[in-house]
Amino acid sequence: MTLKKVIEKCSALSIYEKRFTTDTYCERVFYSKDTKKWDEIFISIFGQPIKPAGINPTKENLLLTEDYGGIYGNQTLYKKEFDNLTAIAMFWPWQDGLHTTLKMAVLEK
Repeated sequence: MTLKKVIEKCSALSIYEKRFTTDTYCERVFYSKDTKKWDEIFISIFGQPIKPAGINPTKENLLLTEDYGGIYGNQTLYKKEFDNLTAIAMFWPWQDGLHTTLKMAVLEK
């Protein structure tokens, strides 16, 4: 699954801001009111989050995400392993309660 295909699966959802896209990294901002819809799509692609919001991150979670700003207790982390790649996705809710940053990356093993 490429980042482009993940983005296509989310195309029916509203985007507040398209920040950055390459073959290995993507950043979007969506409306927090739609988080459940975003979760449904990401669960269908990645499976259940390895770190749900409200759970403190493990050392492994922190190492996996450190190049992308890390992961905190109020954030969600998805991970999917492929043969020679690992895909991650993070939901970072904003303090305003209205927006959430989505960060996705493809990492070489």
